[in-house]
This record gives sequence, structure tokens and C-alpha cells, in this order.
Amino acid sequence: MLTLFTDKPLRFQFSFHKVIEKLETTAQNSADWRSAHAADLLARVNQHPELRDGITTREQITENEALVAELLADLFPEILTLNEIKAVSLPYQSLIFNKTQRFQNILNEAGPDFAINIRDFDEHQYYVLTCCIILSRFYNVHLDFTKPLFYDIPTADGLVKHYRILYNADFLEVTATEDSPVLTQADIDELIDNYDDLALWKKKFPLNAWAMKGFAIMSLVDVTMESALSNLKEDLLSRQAPGVVKESLQDAFRSMFRLPDLKIGFSRFDQDEGYFNNKAVGLKFESYILGTESDTVLSGEPYQCIMHDQTYFAGSDVEAMIKEYPESRLLKHLHQQGIQSFILAPVIKNETLLGVLELVSPRRHELNSVTANKLDIIMPFLVDSIDRKMQEMQNHVQALIQDHYTTLHPSVYWKFKREAMNFISEGNMGLDYAFKEITFKEVYPFYGQVDISESSLTRNKSVQTDLGNQLKALIAILDAANKPGNTLHIEEVLFDLRTFTDELLLNIRADTEQQIQHYIETKVYPLLRSLPPKKEIDNYFLNADLKTGEFHQERRNYEKTLSLINQKLTTVIDTRQAEIQQFFPHYFERFKTDGIEHNLYMGATIAPKMEFKSEHLKRIRLWQLRVTAEMEIEQFDLKSILPYPLGVTSLILIFSTPIAIRFRMDEKHFDVDGAYNIRYEVIKKRIDKAHIKGSDERITKPGKITIVYSKAEEAREYKKYIKILQAEGILDTTVEHLEVEDLQAVSGLKALRVGVLHDQNLPALRAASYDKLYEQL
Repeated sequence: MLTLFTDKPLRFQFSFHKVIEKLETTAQNSADWRSAHAADLLARVNQHPELRDGITTREQITENEALVAELLADLFPEILTLNEIKAVSLPYQSLIFNKTQRFQNILNEAGPDFAINIRDFDEHQYYVLTCCIILSRFYNVHLDFTKPLFYDIPTADGLVKHYRILYNADFLEVTATEDSPVLTQADIDELIDNYDDLALWKKKFPLNAWAMKGFAIMSLVDVTMESALSNLKEDLLSRQAPGVVKESLQDAFRSMFRLPDLKIGFSRFDQDEGYFNNKAVGLKFESYILGTESDTVLSGEPYQCIMHDQTYFAGSDVEAMIKEYPESRLLKHLHQQGIQSFILAPVIKNETLLGVLELVSPRRHELNSVTANKLDIIMPFLVDSIDRKMQEMQNHVQALIQDHYTTLHPSVYWKFKREAMNFISEGNMGLDYAFKEITFKEVYPFYGQVDISESSLTRNKSVQTDLGNQLKALIAILDAANKPGNTLHIEEVLFDLRTFTDELLLNIRADTEQQIQHYIETKVYPLLRSLPPKKEIDNYFLNADLKTGEFHQERRNYEKTLSLINQKLTTVIDTRQAEIQQFFPHYFERFKTDGIEHNLYMGATIAPKMEFKSEHLKRIRLWQLRVTAEMEIEQFDLKSILPYPLGVTSLILIFSTPIAIRFRMDEKHFDVDGAYNIRYEVIKKRIDKAHIKGSDERITKPGKITIVYSKAEEAREYKKYIKILQAEGILDTTVEHLEVEDLQAVSGLKALRVGVLHDQNLPALRAASYDKLYEQL
């Protein structure tokens, strides 16, 4: 028969009745030569009633081939036959005839054994697609799941060209038959939710229960370049085996340059060691410019173009270039590999050379400075992909180091190194050696935090605002669509959306956001897509975009606020920490939460080569107080540009009794060692939310630094540090003395609280050296 798929809800009647009817009108109404021509053509057409009533066999097409061509002459002008790729067809079927000469030439070049089929198109897609046509024509239900359709047709030299398929359905009409069932809204709703159930679609749309009469004009557009680019992007993102991806990438480049034996190579540039290599970046490519493992043959003009000018370098005739540049190592090396033309393209990301893309051909002139410009549309995707692959490799390297070696602070590295050397030495002598625990005794702990105040409350408000706006827009759209007699359950959805809105105004729980979004995606979106297209619906989906939409604006503002604050606080403490490390080595670690926390341990056991004195403790305590104030001031200055003008609360814990810390191998970090020392960790975990004794006020307060202590001598010492910073105009003159409420397993704590003067000369503050402060000690 005439069709590719035997199971179909539409019974085809291949007919030219619409063209014939137009011809009859011309014959009756025209008084010139067109009338006579139409009448003559009609006389011959009427001798073949199947052209009007419906063609049923391929033989009828063959017998009427010349007459059909004449009948469709206006639609297939002879003057365009070598330009257009066009034919008569039925939608999505393999039957094609009355082809233009260019179309026929393309098929001839593909060879007699080539069977033309739509790419990635199967019976399931075809059946549901034709059912959607029926739903659109008879039930005004528009389910547009169509995607671009393509033919992949080989050329005589082995390349594959890609063509986009376009159908003109002006000459087709769909009609119901006596076998056509009537679908209910429940039937349609069931179909919408069950695309994968082909048996259900065949049940609701029985075979051949509707009729399609007429023909379609199929036009092809050569999209080889665009398709190759799309395939290239897909391949670069692929997680397939490297060999498969490499072969696919090479095919994409061959299609784009229309060179069947083009080869691609890549040489990676190692920034740390300053040389090229062929080590994998997720894909293993040959390199055509590497002489030895880490030595490129780049020199002279190619080296200048790649390394300095960062532009393409192309050679169209290697043999001729060798005569002109006989000393060129690059040209000789390429010629030895049978390469006659080439393009070298630097892969640049943020002005950093990642490597060199190499395109080579065994024939002269095929690759040159003109064809090199095709790389302009490829390189952005290639650069991002290679950069991503390198980042993934770097992350993998870091993960291996973390897993096998862990990240060690420089101040304690020496002790791990010594233990590793002991292990190696003992092993070389054939002795068993068990790793000893890494501990540091008699170290003084320091803890501090700068916490973003009201961060949880602000996030809840941002969620409430965004979700409230989103719900308001949905309610407006559905209210407008909720007409009398509507069967789409809009009223029920509106009730739920209004309930969500009321709940948002009252309270927001941990799962509120997820619950509402899940409801919108599973209940509301299918309903919106079943409604007739409207500008309001399109605008809604634009605003619902996670990255750019207005319905996520406040949450993005919140995340940006936290990110900017943490970035600023991190910059301050990291910069000042590098300075104080030069004074006396100590262990330091910080953590990003809703703000910044830091731990610091100092003592003779961490730096055994240096004499540890009490002056060192005084300096580090003053440093901690000063850097905490500086973070406060910098954050306050940042407020004016923050989407949310959040403040911070600052806290320092004084613990003047030395403790012991031990490296935990299972968790790969330092922790306190011994039962007594655990008291320090307990205090750390419980004081940040503590209240002033006898009140509901927190001990921490925006714009102030809270210093928690347990001994009177600790308070006296820190008052001296406070006076130094008051004299510098950093801290306020008023100091509050607080008692901290009793906490679980912790009592007797007290606190000093002092305000930070935020009105500072920031350039001077940033440039200030802490050394002058230390002189006052």
C-alpha cells in the first residue's frame, strides 16, 4: 500500500481534488489562454477519476506521473527544479513522488540501496501525532508535542547531510466516518496523562476511523551545518564512552567542513608546568603537533599566533610551505604524518590558554584561512566543554588528594609529613609500622563567629512573596478561564490555590515551598496547557523561570545577599589571617554557614621550633577582636547594595585553659581530645542562641560584638583590648556586662558586649596594619 505505518487512525485517500477544483474555477471564469489550458487539462484529468476520488496503489501513481506533474506545474515551477528540494507526499510517510530534479539528484547520489526514513520517528510517535491532529480538528484540543523532523541522507563521498522536513498541508482535509467514536472530556483527560500507553490511544482512536483526503507538499531544507553544530553540542555534553564521543565529534566536524577524511586532534596546555601534553581531558585525542610527550613542534609564526596573538593558524599546502620555511619543525612533523593542509585553533577561556584544537587533512587546500572561519560558531561550545572537562578532572584530582592525603593546614603539615616518612622508612626496612594518631597537646583554642541576623526569617519572607505573586497570577488566569459549563475542574484548582494563599499569609513551614510547587507542576500546569493559548499564560511561564523569572526574584535576592555577605567576610578574615600567620604559626579553619565561623588553635606543640610566650596569646586575642570588628564594619558598608539590608551579630568565646586536639582519621579533621576538653565544644555549640539571664533577649545583637567568658581575669584582659580599639575609633565607648542564662551542662558564663563604630574611612581601614595595635600591648 501507500503508507509506511500500517496501524493508523486515519484512512488515507490520496487525492488531488483541491487542485482539480481550482482548475475548474479557472476554466469557467477566465477569458484568456489560462481558461483554454485549464479546460484541456481537465479533459485529460477527468479520464483518470482516481486523481479526484483517491489513488490506492503505487501503480496508479506511476501511470499518471506525467499528468500529475502537469497538474501541479504551478506548485512545482520548472525554473526552480534545480534549486528547491520538494516533492508530493503524505505526512510522515515514505511515499514520495513528483520530486524536483535537485531532490532526485540527492537520492541518486545516496545510492540505490538507500531507504529514506525520518530520523528517530517510530510508530508510537506517528500514531499519537495523527491522533493529536484529530483532537485539534474535531475537539479544539491542541496538544503540540511535535519536534523538528529530519532526513539523514548520505552523499557519494561518504558524508551524511541533514535535511529539515517541512510539510504544507493546505491540500489536506480530515473528515469523520461512520466508524468515528465520540470522545468525552474524561477520555481526553485520560489520554493527556498517558502518552506512553499506545494501546489506550488505539482504543480511543480505532484504526482507520477517520479519513484524510488530499496530499501534502514536502520541502527539505539543508541544515547540515546547524545539525552538525547541534550534534557537536550534544556530544560535548554526553556521558557516553570516550571512544564513542570522539568518533561522533569527528563525524560532526567532517559534516561541517564537508571533508570525509578530516581528522581532529587536541593538545592540552598545562598552566602549572608550562607545557603541552596529550593527557586526557575527558576525551582522549591524538595530537599532531606533539613531537615528544611534552614537546610541541610549534615555533615561529605558528607559535606567535597560538601563544601570543591567540588566533587561528592555517596552512593550505604543507609541501609548498616547507619549501618556503625549510627549518620549520612543525611543517616537517605534519608532512611526516601525511598531512597536506591544517588549521590550529587556540582554545581560550578567560584569556587563559587551555590547549590547541587541530584539524588536519591529507589533501592540500581543503583546510585554509578561509574555512578556518567556520570555527567561529563552534569554538564557544568547544571552549566551555573543554573548560568543564578540565574542571571535572581538577575536581577529580582534588577528590583523590582529599581521599588519600586530605587537605592539611600548613601549620600542622610537618607532623603528618614526619609520620608519613616514618611509615616509608620502616616499610623500606621490611618492618610493619602502624600510623600513630596526630595530636597536639597544650594548645589554646579560639572560637568566633559573625552570623547573618534574621536570615531564616528573611528567607521565609522571600518565599512568601514569590509564591504569593505566583499564586496570584495563576488565580487570575484560571478565574478568567472559568466559564459556565467548563469541564476542566478549574473551580477545584482555584479553591486549592486560594487555600495556599491564605496559608502563606499565616505561616510558612519547612515543606511549604516544596508542597506548593509540586501541586502547581502536577495539577495546575496540565490544566494551563489544555487551555487555549493566551498572552497571560505565556507571560506566566516566562515569570516562572527559575533563573530569570519574577516569581523567583525575591529568593534570588536572598541568595545573592547571603553570597555577597559571606564573600565579603571571607575576604577580610582570609587576608588578615595570612598576615597573622607570619607572626606565629597556628592552626586555623573557617566555615561558611549563614555567616562565617572560625576555629584557631595556638601553642608550642604546633610550632615546636619557635619559643611560645604569653605575648603571642595577647597578640592573637587582640587580632581576633580587631578582625571581627573589621568584618562587622565591612558588612555594614555592604548593606547599601544588598538586595536585603541584613545585618550581622558577632560573638567571640574566650577559653583560656589549654586543651588537646586530635586528628580524626575517619572524619579527616581535628577535634578536641579528652573528656574534659569536650566542655569547650559543648559551650561552642550552645552559646550562639543563648539569652541574657532573666530575659528573652539574645546575648548577641546586630552591630555589637559579644565576648563570652567564665573567669574574671579573662574579662579584665579583654577590657584592655577593647580600650585599645576604642582609642582607635573602632569600638563604642559603652561596654555592657551581661550574665548568660544557664544552659544544659553549662552555667556561670558571663559576657561583655560592645558596639562597633561603623562610620569608618574604609580605604584607611583596609590599608591599616595591625602592628601598631600590637605595640600597645
